[in-house]
Order: sequence, then structure tokens, then C-alpha cells
Amino acid sequence: MSVLDRFDLSGRTAIVTGGNRGIGREIADALAEAGANVVVANRSEDSGETAAEELADDWDVETLAVPVDVADEAEVEAMVDATVDRFGGVDVLVNNAGIVVHEAAEEMTVDEWDAVMQVNVRGVFLCSKYAGIEMMESGGTILNVSSMSARIANYPQRQVAYNASKGAVESFSRQLASEWAEHDIRVNCLAPGYIRTDNTDQADDVDPNIDEVWRSEMLMDEIPGPEAVAPAALYLASDASSYVTGASLVVDGGYTVR
Repeated sequence: MSVLDRFDLSGRTAIVTGGNRGIGREIADALAEAGANVVVANRSEDSGETAAEELADDWDVETLAVPVDVADEAEVEAMVDATVDRFGGVDVLVNNAGIVVHEAAEEMTVDEWDAVMQVNVRGVFLCSKYAGIEMMESGGTILNVSSMSARIANYPQRQVAYNASKGAVESFSRQLASEWAEHDIRVNCLAPGYIRTDNTDQADDVDPNIDEVWRSEMLMDEIPGPEAVAPAALYLASDASSYVTGASLVVDGGYTVR
């Protein structure tokens, strides 16, 4: 098998939560380009349907859009069931759905804290649980989109719940990798730095000068769009990373080096 063949996902089925936009959409696009059938799973039915149709047209793969709240157990179970009914199984799960609240810790409400944890932590657990059950017979790959925020303090924005949630995702992934290795299921994290998404746009709204602060800490000159993350996701989702599990790949333009 050639090196490039190890990135091939032809005949496999991938679920991407939050696959309708931003980083999730770019990851879904990369997996589809590599040949995977893709399930776009997100809250907005209309945007999910649009993304699924575009992926099918662009890459000649089978797609499915499933509206889901990743924090709702019944909806997550139904999403996995729909995937299995359509494609016969689940080979790749990308837990990408996530939210952030920009608020000082002393001002943050319990409801705001809980909202972040529900999506970013509970959602990762639920999707991993039900997709993992389907993977246990033949193996699979789980990729949890974490963040460099799992290992640093972000500034000048204040987002203590988000950072805590991503730290939980990293720890969860290591433990799950250990527990599910016997089922031939690999579990890894992808930890982006600052990427042009709705989340960074929210921070820009709070502080228009925030880009200058971020770039001053990076080794790269510019903050890229989600397309900078997708190739790393394909690596971790494919057989190219067959000897990698329990790991976290940081894609941050060198921000955490200093």
C-alpha cells in the first residue's frame, strides 16, 4: 500500500457533528474528497441538508443530513441508528460540534457554564458512546476536535468554561483510547489554535484589536480559515495514522510554542 493510499476512505462512513459550517464543514469536505460517505449532523436541518447535497455533488459520494442536538441522548442514538440504517455501520466519528461563551468567570451564570459543558463535553461522550457501540465489532476511529485552549490560558478574551470543556475532552479521549483499544477503536484529538470561524468572530466583536494580540503570539503571520485544519483531520481519521491513538495534534500556527 502506498503512502497516499493510506489516506483513502473509500467505502467508509463518517459522521461529522457540526458538519454544516466552519471547521466541521471543511473536515466533512476532506473526508468526502478521500472517498468517505458523510453524515452531516447538526442542529440546523436546512443548512445540514445543503451541506450534504453539496458534498455529494462535489465528490460523488453518498451523504445524509441528520438534525441533532448532541446533548440529547435520544437524538444522538437516533442519529447513529439512521447512519447504520443508511450505510450499514460507522467507521469514523468526528466530534466537532462546540460552543463558546465569552464571559468573565465572576460574571458567568451557571446556565452559561452548563450550556458549554452540555455541548462540548456531554455531546462528545454521547456521540462517542453510541457510535462506539457500532464500531466495536469491526473497529473505527474517533476524532474529537479539542483546542489549544485545553493547555493554555487564552487572552485577552475570557472563556473559562470553554477552556475547561476542552481540557475535559482531551482527558476523556486519552481514557477512551485506553479502554477501547481492545475493540480496535482509535481515539485522538485535533487541537486547533485561532482559526477564522464564528467563534473567533464573536471575540472580534468583543475586542476589535484582538487579532493583533493573537498574531503577536503566533509564529505564523496570519490567522487562516478552517481549510488549514482539514488535512490534519483526514490524517487522524484515516489509516495514515494507524499507529496513533490517545494523542492530540495541535494545529495552531506556533501559538503554544512560546
